[in-house]
Amino acid sequence: MNQPQQNVIENVLYDEIEVGQSARLVRTLTLEDIRAFAAVSGDVNPAHLDTSFANESMFHGVIGHGMWTGSLVSTVLGTVFPGPGTIYLEQSFRFKRPVRIGDTLTVIVTVAEKNDEKHSLLLDCVINNQNGDQVVVGQAKVMAPTEKIIRPRMGTPKLNLFDPETRVQSFIASLEVEHPISVGIIHPTDQASLTAALEMAETGKLNPVLIGPEPKIRGLAEEFGIDLQTIEIVDAEHSHQAALIACQMAVAGDLESLHRGNLDTKEIVDAIRQTPELHTKSSLSHVFRFDIPLYDKPLLLTDAVLHHKPTLTDKVVIVQNAICVAQHLGIETPKVALLSAVEKIDPEYQSTLDAAALCKMADRKQITGGELDGPIAFDQAVSDPSDGIGYSDVLVAPDNESANMLAKQLEYFAGASSCGILVGARVPVGLAMRSASVQSQVLSAIFAGTIAERFRFEKP
Repeated sequence: MNQPQQNVIENVLYDEIEVGQSARLVRTLTLEDIRAFAAVSGDVNPAHLDTSFANESMFHGVIGHGMWTGSLVSTVLGTVFPGPGTIYLEQSFRFKRPVRIGDTLTVIVTVAEKNDEKHSLLLDCVINNQNGDQVVVGQAKVMAPTEKIIRPRMGTPKLNLFDPETRVQSFIASLEVEHPISVGIIHPTDQASLTAALEMAETGKLNPVLIGPEPKIRGLAEEFGIDLQTIEIVDAEHSHQAALIACQMAVAGDLESLHRGNLDTKEIVDAIRQTPELHTKSSLSHVFRFDIPLYDKPLLLTDAVLHHKPTLTDKVVIVQNAICVAQHLGIETPKVALLSAVEKIDPEYQSTLDAAALCKMADRKQITGGELDGPIAFDQAVSDPSDGIGYSDVLVAPDNESANMLAKQLEYFAGASSCGILVGARVPVGLAMRSASVQSQVLSAIFAGTIAERFRFEKP
């Protein structure tokens, strides 16, 4: 057959079709194809999605869904030959070989019989892999169109796949340590903190130490059925004392990171400020990390926790800390968007004046390591980079209020998963949202652990 025009879709009429006539389609299976088919069909058979299970199966690896392969026949019949107007009547398949990620399949449908009375066709269907081996054979019966149809070729619908569990496991796997990071969980007197501690230990990358009132911790663990036998507990009478003990343990080298349990952020901050040995040339600031379904890389947001009305001096610290965090995560030169409601410098908007000053400071190497742009609106900061900085790695909000609201909107409306840390001290502090899930707490500890691992070689 002649190849169809790329910009239109055109059918072949029954009267134009001859026995022996054929059409073909070539398609390569990708991991995204498998995930998309699973999402649409609901077929989450582990043979297709669980690598460890699939490796132990008779196929010794992940394979594509059989009906995904079969659906390629439907693609030929509905879009190429006979094309639009074709009505599917019957289909049989025999699956001869598995199809694996990276296999390139050639689908061939050939007219075996015609029925003039019903305008129906019997077609032989064969799908071969790149080695010429048959993977699927079968027959299709269709009613061929009798009226000409020429339509503009529709673009393929955009399907955004977001597999939160895969993103979570990928982030956990990104922390590579020879020895687990020791993390002090301060005042873990609620179910979420204790459950998170157990899950931290199960990663094999973190060694949690619980610091708080031991009788209360053990009582809660028994109440919630949480086994703490393998986890060390350091007794402290109350949350304030627990924070101070955690800081002293960090100074002694017994802890490499800290983690907020059931206490207020201010108590941790005050304890760090009361411990001069943990101070650096920088000051404390907070950084959120988000995995967002419609954004195909992690996005950092700062500062939604500590600096309520940051001055220009505060923002220098906030920006520089965020750049360092991004670099610790492997982003060599992070794109930093200085957010504002408007994109022109306007004296009525302090955020625009601060953004202009920060960009000039970056030009003069007073802020280093990042590519700054601002003032810039949110939509421009995260859109195509053809105009402005775009596709940012770091968002710097004008103040705590706007940052906090944006953080919650990303989580509740955009379906993002989040984790957060305090940086600027000699040890990072895992600090997720107040209402954070257990998973978010574990990811915050991993986030802090990633920074702590770098501190093993590069002291802050």
